[in-house]
Amino acid sequence: MPHKNLNEVHDLLKKWEKAYKKGLLSFWLLLLLHEKPAYPYGLAEAIREISQGTVSTDEQSIYRALNRFRSMGLVKCELMKSPIGPQRRYFCLTKKGTDLLREFTRQNILVFEAPSVQERVQTVLQKGAASFQLEVIDDVHQT
Repeated sequence: MPHKNLNEVHDLLKKWEKAYKKGLLSFWLLLLLHEKPAYPYGLAEAIREISQGTVSTDEQSIYRALNRFRSMGLVKCELMKSPIGPQRRYFCLTKKGTDLLREFTRQNILVFEAPSVQERVQTVLQKGAASFQLEVIDDVHQT
């Protein structure tokens, strides 16, 4: 029975992460563009690195996101000289994009720095009495 539960958890985790990572792509893109203007080709690798390998994407997804951001006024693109070859379109944040990133970070990222949240996260990561007690309670209700 524990093996079946582990497979179910793995399947549910994959589904949860898929939805979660779609939203994170926007955050990582805006965060990277906040640092410096970027050519879309190199952003896929930068996202893999900054997310510590938890988010991977392709250039087409990045282009689609950047074009969506551009239509919303969050980024703009400029032709810039390339170290090799012809000029390239580099994307950078607009003031509106910077404001959005700042507010999103305040409301959704910094919350994880709160001591009460950190304590709860550490409790989840540690195998402790709380999860054992829940399993015992579940077993009692099932019998």
